[in-house]
Amino acid sequence: MNVQSAGKMLVLFGGIMAVTGLVLMFFEKIPFLGKLPGDITIKRDNVEILFPLTTSIVLSALISLAFWAISQWRGK
Repeated sequence: MNVQSAGKMLVLFGGIMAVTGLVLMFFEKIPFLGKLPGDITIKRDNVEILFPLTTSIVLSALISLAFWAISQWRGK
């Protein structure tokens, strides 16, 4: 791997991290995330724990579908 391709990879990872950060900042404003049937929420005194199982499965399926579509589009 040469320096130029390493630089491109770092820029790509930086962009992905920036987009992920923006999504996390506005996570509460997305109405269905973490509130699907099958998501586990534990509320005690002043502690709230969220296990978004169904949300994780749905997001994983959507991301997998997107990567599959991209690979089909690229012809690989």
